[in-house]
Amino acid sequence: MIRRLDLRGRALDARELRGTLPRAEQDVESALDAVRPVVDAVRTRGAAALRELAERFDGVRPEHLRVPAAALAAALEDLDPAVRAALEESVRRARLVHAEQRRTDTTVQVVPGGTVTERWVPVGRVGLYAPGGVAVYPSSVVMNVVPAQEAGVAELVVVSPPQRDHGGLPHPTVLAACALLGVDEVYAVGGAQAVAMLALGADEEDGTRLCAPVDMVTGPGNRYVAAAKRLLRGVVGIDAEAGPTEVMVLADETADPVLVAADMISQAEHDEVAAAVLVTTSEDLAARVEAELERQVPLTKHTERVGTALAGPQSAVVLVDDVDGLLAVADGYGAEHLEVQTADAAAVAARVRNAGAIFVGPSSPVSLGDYCAGSNHVLPTGGCACFSSGLSVQTFLRGIHVVDYSAEALADVAPHVVALAEAEDLPGHGQAVTARLRGAPA
Repeated sequence: MIRRLDLRGRALDARELRGTLPRAEQDVESALDAVRPVVDAVRTRGAAALRELAERFDGVRPEHLRVPAAALAAALEDLDPAVRAALEESVRRARLVHAEQRRTDTTVQVVPGGTVTERWVPVGRVGLYAPGGVAVYPSSVVMNVVPAQEAGVAELVVVSPPQRDHGGLPHPTVLAACALLGVDEVYAVGGAQAVAMLALGADEEDGTRLCAPVDMVTGPGNRYVAAAKRLLRGVVGIDAEAGPTEVMVLADETADPVLVAADMISQAEHDEVAAAVLVTTSEDLAARVEAELERQVPLTKHTERVGTALAGPQSAVVLVDDVDGLLAVADGYGAEHLEVQTADAAAVAARVRNAGAIFVGPSSPVSLGDYCAGSNHVLPTGGCACFSSGLSVQTFLRGIHVVDYSAEALADVAPHVVALAEAEDLPGHGQAVTARLRGAPA
């Protein structure tokens, strides 16, 4: 069901690990050719193209591209009370965590009369993508909207694919999550065309405005969504090109194989290219987890999807010599989700450098972080955790340096500015300073 990779007795340097470790492939580049005509159609034909593309890709032609306010209210009214309570608790915990991420303006006096202030200003208008393919993700609405709201973003737009089974509107649970969070600008648009609409804006066929362009697009999606983000980056800001989801479990002989297998299955049920990787120092644990996978997979709802993901080249059981080997593999892989199920798990977790989120010990599964830990589940994939972070309040803030120098402070530093300008053969830079010194106090 899942392949085994034995790295014991080998030097685990970063270069070798990148070529050895299993990884889900996200061929965004090849998707660009399919995405370009979609983006061009939205650019030139707006809402008419959006309806045609929905019919083509989603099997339904939406009557309303913008979801009516009544539909949002009805979705919340009809929401199962248990699901509503769970969403409310998810929102409450996410707000607790994300509120502490707010940044304050700082002013530094560089010299008497010369200050630099860093102001933190929220992005003005943000488009948030909530997937709606093989699964429905109201939790992604929470994870995108809460940090944007805590950052102070003034205008929030949610897009989610139209559903044939729901009259061409996004899934009711997604709509309910939007209503619960007070987001009233929601569109039944998915895929690359949603990113194009957000980035470029779109008009109705009669020329009235359907959707104004946004400044940034965030949220996970399939490779076509990622390709549209890549194509339109620069026109609009993006959070990341999200790839297939992944979990890596670091475990030793103390781990419970039942729990490890359950956590791997929980991630594999996302889709057939999801990655589940166990890295362990114990050959006995590896065998017991493999046996548990054989037992548990046939019992899970999405057996075929899970089995395909676990059998794919992106998933594996990896054997290493010791804790240092666990950490070398973890940092070489840079997992989206990293579980640590070892003796003294907190100490091991503290040594990890590359991960989107770390889940410490047997009582902190990834699924807790997906919904109700308070952390954010929009995380870097495909090894991007080696250089980037998950979604947070910081994603929606821009730092602006405000420079305020008096004439005296400028005169004091002018010789240095002129010297550097001359060294770079940009004399005009120096002259822009010396022109201000004529008549300045000696």
